[in-house]
Amino acid sequence: MTQQDTKMSKTDLPVLLPIAERMAKRAAYEREVGIFSLRLKAQHGVWLAMLVLLSATVAQAQTTPGQETIFTVLWRWKAFLLEGFLFNILISFMAMAIGTVAGTLLGLMQISLMPTVKASSWAVTQFFRNAPWLTLLFFCMFMLPFEFDLGFVQIPFPDWIKAVIGLSLPVMANISEVVRGAIKSIPFGQWEASEALAFSRRQQLWQIILPQCIKRMIPPWMNWYAILTMATVLASIVGVNEVMTRAGQVSAAEGGRTDLLLPLYSSIMLLFFIYCYPIARLTIRLERKFAVKL
Repeated sequence: MTQQDTKMSKTDLPVLLPIAERMAKRAAYEREVGIFSLRLKAQHGVWLAMLVLLSATVAQAQTTPGQETIFTVLWRWKAFLLEGFLFNILISFMAMAIGTVAGTLLGLMQISLMPTVKASSWAVTQFFRNAPWLTLLFFCMFMLPFEFDLGFVQIPFPDWIKAVIGLSLPVMANISEVVRGAIKSIPFGQWEASEALAFSRRQQLWQIILPQCIKRMIPPWMNWYAILTMATVLASIVGVNEVMTRAGQVSAAEGGRTDLLLPLYSSIMLLFFIYCYPIARLTIRLERKFAVKL
């Protein structure tokens, strides 16, 4: 081996350098904002649509005489399933709203100058950020009461609200990291300049720093909303009447037809893709528009 070959072996292959550079920039950006990017492409939707058609066609070929066609069954239950899917979206809206408010406060606490507040908020963030979402759902489902007795009236506490609370906890922790990462990405000179102008800590944060953070927080916030929307199907495990629960009810109402399962559940996957794909593409567009130069 020549000396030149030895030097080449100790360095990256030139053909891989552009890819490695892009991956390094992507990893650095995701560390800054505290989330990975959800990369949905149009071809994913095409594959899902083909899966629905192919599975329905294969199931149709296995249909015995006298049975309704798969497409007829799916069409008859479409309104029932769409109503359940809208309930998924409602759960995602409410969980995201609660998680955003609580996560913003928790993220601001992470940059506190008080060591106790900073350490405790960091511990809470890491606990809920790394806790399994399903475990948090079960915790809220069985630890929260089924109703509140005020003495003169009893207020029911439905399962779907418990599911909203359970899903908002990991969202809160991850939004906390998004807020912390966005604030940390602001050049320190902004703090020094505002301090030189005799701004208080609160004025620095609310008038100088946070307005610059908003555009950096929007893309990861949208990313987390898409992830949360797809995670709302976990609520079916704890008995919430959303689209996956209704899919099981459809299967039971149709006599447990095994040929219906793949077309039914792949159709639900396609519904989630149709809803989340525009969010993912808009997120990518905003990432490029508001790109943080590292």
